[in-house]
Amino acid sequence: MIEQKPAWNKVPALRDSTDREFAFTAADFERVRKLIYEHAGISLSAAKQDMVYSRLARRLRETRLNSFFEYLTLLERGDKNEWEKFVNSLTTNLTSFFREPHHFPILAEHLKKLHGRSPIKIWCSAASTGEEPYSIAMTAVEAFNSFNVPVSIVASDLDTNVLATAAKGVYPLDRVDKLSGERLNRFFLKGSGAQEGLFTVRPELRRLISFQRLNLLEPNWSVRGPFDALFCRNVMIYFDKPTQYKILSRFAPLIGDNGLLFAGHSESFMHAADLFRSQGKTVYELASRPR
Repeated sequence: MIEQKPAWNKVPALRDSTDREFAFTAADFERVRKLIYEHAGISLSAAKQDMVYSRLARRLRETRLNSFFEYLTLLERGDKNEWEKFVNSLTTNLTSFFREPHHFPILAEHLKKLHGRSPIKIWCSAASTGEEPYSIAMTAVEAFNSFNVPVSIVASDLDTNVLATAAKGVYPLDRVDKLSGERLNRFFLKGSGAQEGLFTVRPELRRLISFQRLNLLEPNWSVRGPFDALFCRNVMIYFDKPTQYKILSRFAPLIGDNGLLFAGHSESFMHAADLFRSQGKTVYELASRPR
């Protein structure tokens, strides 16, 4: 592999800014970039400077600190509680039910081929607010036409806030309005009274999923394979190529011989061709799998 320096070692066109509630210097931004890269593998471009300020300014108000220098020093001293809030603030969680819909018929066919195996294990490694793992669970129920399916789904995320939302499985109308009426009736309970306008995932669907916090950059993962399908979609775009390769090299031993890896539409793992081979439509199989 070609060695690639982390994004925070590059020299972007940054600017100092004092015309805000809190002074935010180029040096402050570089400290943020270094900390989030080392802790979560996320490479922030120079274009994210304003986003970083707006999100972390909330943390300064909450902690009643007067400067980014003080706040970042707090992090560097190892405040575990604030570290969690820092990472939660900077992670982006854009998701929806059946996002990138071309993957779900592929998953359904894959599950049908595995019929007779128990349990069929799936890992959703970026669960966000739950739409993706619930979409996976709905696909499994539809594939077997039963809630009593031999499928076990692990749904993990770095952000504890979104995981809490996912575990509750309660969504406003605007989050479920693109689902068909059939799916809404089959998989959700419609709220009434104080819950008017809210839709709760049925317990029969929720029981297929276990939620847990997991940082893909941590040396030890709490998940255990082999997995028959692994979803890691729209996550790798935040990592540089060496970090991507490191994560993919840890995915490979966790995927069963016939397992599939689902990536995001803008992601390509060609730089890891020794680990994974494309099946098209951003779906990959192990490169070691016989053709």
